[in-house]
Amino acid sequence: MHPDSPTPHLSSAEAQTRLRAAVHSKAVEQYYAMYSSLLGGIVTDPAFMVIPIDDHMVHRGHAVFDTAVVTDGYVYQLDPHMDRLLESARLAKIAPPKSRAQLRQIILDTITVAGRRAASVRYWLSAGPGGFGLSSTECVTSSFFVMVFAGLQYPESYYTQGMKIITSQVPIKPPFFARVKSTNYLPNALVVMEAKEKGADNGLFLDERGLLAEGSNMNLAIVTPDGVLRHPAFDRILAGITIQRLLQLSQSLVQNGLLKGIAVEDITLETARSAREMVLVGSTIKVAPVVEWDGRPVGDGKPGPVARALYELWCKDQANEAGQLVPIAY
Repeated sequence: MHPDSPTPHLSSAEAQTRLRAAVHSKAVEQYYAMYSSLLGGIVTDPAFMVIPIDDHMVHRGHAVFDTAVVTDGYVYQLDPHMDRLLESARLAKIAPPKSRAQLRQIILDTITVAGRRAASVRYWLSAGPGGFGLSSTECVTSSFFVMVFAGLQYPESYYTQGMKIITSQVPIKPPFFARVKSTNYLPNALVVMEAKEKGADNGLFLDERGLLAEGSNMNLAIVTPDGVLRHPAFDRILAGITIQRLLQLSQSLVQNGLLKGIAVEDITLETARSAREMVLVGSTIKVAPVVEWDGRPVGDGKPGPVARALYELWCKDQANEAGQLVPIAY
């Protein structure tokens, strides 16, 4: 367009054509299906995977979300993830537009339409559309969206060679907002950007007291020299579904002698620096060993036995149909 040309005024048909033309290659390859409560159904054309600009999720960040993994035709830990979604919605004062059972079925139906046996499914509850103010009282209804997509892909080297992290200078969210899984992920995004700028893979937050907190969008645990798996208390960080499950499963590592114990407690920086192993844990990153922190090796600077054992526990749990798996009716 010439700099002096007027900005086009598009008809509905022209806008639809341009929406389709604007779909990028990653969307075509990686976005499989989306449910929108505003449309009242599921679409597979990425051009229609959109949200109104007056939805409070867009212009105010008044929304919560969660993500689960689809593995071999099952959803892993769907119900614990849904419990956290609804608890976040309660804290954010968002009344869901449908019952829990209906929301759950919509998630499963969207995965069915996507037709993928391996993917990620993310879902949002928003205060909804209705204006550009602050108060949700202007919203005409709350919104629910579901997206089935290829998921985040991490380099294989994270697991075979380990990750490098830094202590971030980005302030952590206050405890209440850290515990609510809202769409306000600006601090989280800045942590990753800061880490990449410094040649690292990711960063970690310290809380306002200077104690170990969490990674950019994953939990963080250490193994101290006494052989105890230690994880920060959940009062100032997000209660990760995957790490909570792994803390249960890791009791078997105490029984077989690989660990001496498991503790969920405040962790000082001094204690964390002495760790012989460190891992990042989340539903997409799974269990990734950290081998370097602020330019210094963690332990012997190589992935350790506890990290490998935790990863194996996660893999076995994902393959256990009697455990945390919900089948998809393809």
